[in-house]
Amino acid sequence: MKSLILPIYLGLLFVSILLPGVATAQLNKLKKAVDAVIISSKSIDNPSPTEMAMGLKEALEKGTNLSVDRLNLENGFLGNPAIKLPFPEEALQVERSLRKIGLGNLCDQLINSINRAAEDAVKEARPLFTQAIKEMTFKDVQGILLGTERAATDYLQLSTSAGLKVKFAPPIQASLQKVGATAHWETVMSRYNKIPLVKPVDTDLTAYVTDKALQGLFMEIAKEELALRKNSTLRSSPLLQKVFAFADAQKK
Repeated sequence: MKSLILPIYLGLLFVSILLPGVATAQLNKLKKAVDAVIISSKSIDNPSPTEMAMGLKEALEKGTNLSVDRLNLENGFLGNPAIKLPFPEEALQVERSLRKIGLGNLCDQLINSINRAAEDAVKEARPLFTQAIKEMTFKDVQGILLGTERAATDYLQLSTSAGLKVKFAPPIQASLQKVGATAHWETVMSRYNKIPLVKPVDTDLTAYVTDKALQGLFMEIAKEELALRKNSTLRSSPLLQKVFAFADAQKK
């Protein structure tokens, strides 16, 4: 069929020159039909199941690695307002009370240190993501590739959250101690408890930082996924281009 395209176009040109009286609408109709053939001839072949799996796994590996690398940098959490760890919610009264009496510096030191702990520990997520990606079935691949804009993130979150919480706790605790967050927390609570008539606050700092670090990590992964789905220029390999072009076409 491709071999007929050029002759048909030449024929159209010949008719338009020699028979100017032919209705323009008829010529336009014929041209649209030829254009449809061209578009069809240029369409990308559907990826095989193996290509779909390989392409999606490549995308997930790229997205998770970029997210982990970005958050593992200094200010990866602290410098990102969307995921920066604040005071624990149940301790906000602690923060307000200390700032009122001129101890805002203590609060700032704690906020800085818990964010540093998250930045230091986030690299522990990489092997769990790698394992979850390897274990994907073709049914998972289809569901993710043709699913919602954060289907891949949801899959990873469901597959790895429990394991990540267990794996994160020891390095988070070690990071809290290494960057001084534990000491800052004890200082903050000690000063707060000296304020008359305050209600004691009982916060598991390790659990709090772990949960917030994971929330921030999955937010970053979701951003990477959305960008890849929406922006074809980010599909950096022929396989990614083929697989996600197919996914785009299926959703139209």
